[in-house]
Amino acid sequence: MAGPVENPLGRLAECLRRLRAERELSVDALRARSGLGRTTVSQALNGRAVPSPGTVVALARALRADPEPLLDLLAQGSAAADTSKASTERAGSEVLARSAAELRFDERYLAYVRDRHANLTVFGLDLGRTQQARWSLDAAYLSLELAVHKERHPSRHVVDEDVERAPSVSVERAERALSGSARLVLRGHAGGGKTTLLQWLTVSAASGKVPDELASWRGRVPFLLPLRTLSRHGALPGPEGFLKGLECPLADAQPPGWADGVLASGRGAILVDGVDEVPQEQRAAAEQWLEGLVAAYPTTVFVVTTRPTAVPQGWLRSTGFTEVAVRPMSTADTALFVGRWHTAARLCAQDTAERRHLDELEASLRTSVRAQRDLAELATSPLMCAVICALHRERRGYLPHTRMELYAAALSMLLVRRDRERGVGAPESMDLSEQQSVLLLQRLAYWLIRNRQQEMDVATAVSVIDVALPSMPQIAEQGDAERVLEHLVARSGLLRRPTEDTIDFIHRTFQDYLGAKAVVEARDFPLLVDNARDDQWEDVIRMAVAHAGPTDGAKLLQRLIRRGDQRPKQRARTHLLAAAALRYATEIDSETRALVDDRTRALMPPRTYQDAYGLAALGPGVLDLLPATDAGLEEDEGTAVIHTAGIIGGDQAHAFLHRFAKTSQRPYPAFATHWERFDVDEYARDILALHAMGNLRIRSHAQREALRHIHSVTRVAFLGNFTVEEIFEHVSVENLLDLEISDTSLSDVSVLQNARVLTYLFLHGCSSIRDLDGLANLGLQELVIYNSPLECSFDFLVSLRKLRNLTLLTELPWRDLTELRASENLENLQVGFGPSISGVSRWQELRTFGTSTPVTRLHEWQELADLPNLGTLSMAGNFGNAIPCPRVKDLWLVSHEGRPADLNDVVSTFPGLTHLTLAGDQWVPDLTPLTGIEGIRIDASHVKSVIGANIFDEKQLLAPRSQRSK
Repeated sequence: MAGPVENPLGRLAECLRRLRAERELSVDALRARSGLGRTTVSQALNGRAVPSPGTVVALARALRADPEPLLDLLAQGSAAADTSKASTERAGSEVLARSAAELRFDERYLAYVRDRHANLTVFGLDLGRTQQARWSLDAAYLSLELAVHKERHPSRHVVDEDVERAPSVSVERAERALSGSARLVLRGHAGGGKTTLLQWLTVSAASGKVPDELASWRGRVPFLLPLRTLSRHGALPGPEGFLKGLECPLADAQPPGWADGVLASGRGAILVDGVDEVPQEQRAAAEQWLEGLVAAYPTTVFVVTTRPTAVPQGWLRSTGFTEVAVRPMSTADTALFVGRWHTAARLCAQDTAERRHLDELEASLRTSVRAQRDLAELATSPLMCAVICALHRERRGYLPHTRMELYAAALSMLLVRRDRERGVGAPESMDLSEQQSVLLLQRLAYWLIRNRQQEMDVATAVSVIDVALPSMPQIAEQGDAERVLEHLVARSGLLRRPTEDTIDFIHRTFQDYLGAKAVVEARDFPLLVDNARDDQWEDVIRMAVAHAGPTDGAKLLQRLIRRGDQRPKQRARTHLLAAAALRYATEIDSETRALVDDRTRALMPPRTYQDAYGLAALGPGVLDLLPATDAGLEEDEGTAVIHTAGIIGGDQAHAFLHRFAKTSQRPYPAFATHWERFDVDEYARDILALHAMGNLRIRSHAQREALRHIHSVTRVAFLGNFTVEEIFEHVSVENLLDLEISDTSLSDVSVLQNARVLTYLFLHGCSSIRDLDGLANLGLQELVIYNSPLECSFDFLVSLRKLRNLTLLTELPWRDLTELRASENLENLQVGFGPSISGVSRWQELRTFGTSTPVTRLHEWQELADLPNLGTLSMAGNFGNAIPCPRVKDLWLVSHEGRPADLNDVVSTFPGLTHLTLAGDQWVPDLTPLTGIEGIRIDASHVKSVIGANIFDEKQLLAPRSQRSK
């Protein structure tokens, strides 16, 4: 649209109105499509205000129109403004012109991203026809289940202290899980679908086609950053170097400052794939790089993927990241994937007979996956499910039974049948046998794993092959190393060129399989053992044991056991890796098997939640190592076994827990801990109906409905907007022992008048309650009212004769504690902001006391010092007029309103202190004065950092995460 236009802004509004009429869109529909506000849309259509370039582009996208002519009108309209402000006008025009250029580049880049990532190469679909190798992302994407780690709700119920400190977990579909946080760490095993999920997010954002759950992704400009590619060039780049680091052909065309502008404006999304795909020594630098990006662009969305064991639990938590984990595919997910794979295969079938045969194969495979446990255990990730589908088709219904047999058959299929099915004889005038191809691919894989890389320069790949050719004269006669590499990329189906200058394997799993085979043939067992501590080598070591055969496999396992024996810090990991690798071996002598079993028994069963978490990271195969029943187990061991299976999740874990629950000899509250990780209805019916003694946490209406399967619910927590009727539809108030209600619309507690056996009540965020008199005369032993500003009387407290534990962590109306009318038999009292602690000495039985109001008066300190049983104190600093309180052994000290306490006062005020917990997000306490307290243990995990950490050993000090060794 060239040349000046009279009243260009009016013309722009006219064009927008015409386009809206042609598309038959209402203003509301246009607003919804564009993501803009009603006023912004109306003003743009009526020409009442000058729209921003971003508004014009958003409207153009919603109207499916080219934004450039509209942006030209906008620029001309701005240039024709009041001539008395010429200098301002010129500056504005320059800014607008620059903005227009950047927005045009937005369109070019988003179009590139949509095209670049629009398809997947799905294993097994490239047999028969070349076009089958590409599968539309829209058709291929399967919404996986993710385990979402959330901050645990405050609760009296501490089944296990480590569990209570760890975040709670719920299972949600990917779209919903991703909507809950702008910063996510996504953990998952190889082939689990992490990269595909990032690819789907990238294309969805670039095309503007995102589901309602991900509305915040609309209009975002995504940067999909494979970390292995970025790290090849040395230091990780800043935003202006993203496109160049990815070798994007648009890199040189991006306007100066474009990427920075996108991210600074909050329009960006950074998706970092594969922290585990860079060597361990580079991960600290990657963490610092990510933290720097977050600090520079706080409104940008971040998603980072990694294998489960590559980084510690809570990695990046201090930067505001939430952790989610890819769950193993359920039986329903597997059936859905099988259906989609065969649908895609039918689209490219050559005739009706082939399509009919695919129908039969699909039905047969669906039955086999349900009926055969070994096959179901293998089909729990998209990659393995695709391998199974392809082999099932290629072998006309026959399938190998083990993972290694599946890999071997898949390689053979790709290397031999792939070309045979496509009618390809000797392409590129080269003819390589399956064995010759495998040997060369092994060399490439061996170089990659030895150098801890996921891709290599083409020049390096040529060099590796060139070294091999003198010993392979039949291949050397057909061409040089460069031609051989070209042939392998074009015909093997296992190599690809992600960029013009790099080579990698189609999936890390095949690299590990071939690399392990090469390591074994080279008898390079010390290399495997030396890297047993590195998560990148876990699968390589497992597969190496399988490749090695009986004698060498036994030697490798024995070396692993010795390494674990010699290095205590690596013992558990190394011995468990040996146990997991033993399952891959076809034949191992009884002596070696007994050696591995002996070391495994020393680690089995797990005893703590941390043990369970470490075991679960090794994957579903660990379930076969766990005790099948609790016969002979201590209660903490049985609990840790349940935690291990619960953290693993999936259908296999459900079956394990079902068997364990049916045979267990004691009740385990831990069964309730992992309810949210499974299909809630099935879990309630199969497991909780047998063991419902735990504190059931109800977060969803599906869980609430599932309560109908549990005949006697005695301990339950409702966390969410439930009505009174919904809370008690499947719960008998007469049977309740413990009840927690959080963030509900509850306004009346009179329904609890019949809760005659209720001993514990927790109310959190229940600000709608106007009357608590319904709690009068109950047999409550513990009452917690937390963060619930209530405008009602607390007179009912005097009638609670059995009350021993009272927590009122909310705003309170009293001047001091003399106005708190509660049983004088209280043993534990916590009060929030408002009253001074004057009058606390009335409760002579107090063992624990906490206050959110600073203690500053001499008589208040005297009352604390006079309490004969007070051993635990929680308070806000600073101190004022303090006197010694020698009976206090355990102190929680919170920085009050940013004013930290002086720890010199702690030493003089609490001479008998044995345990000190410090809390305050911005507090940097100096621990030096505490060296004078012999045997003290300090928990500083809740402060920013500390001074003097080096004075204390690990048993004495739990340091802030920022100061712990990586």
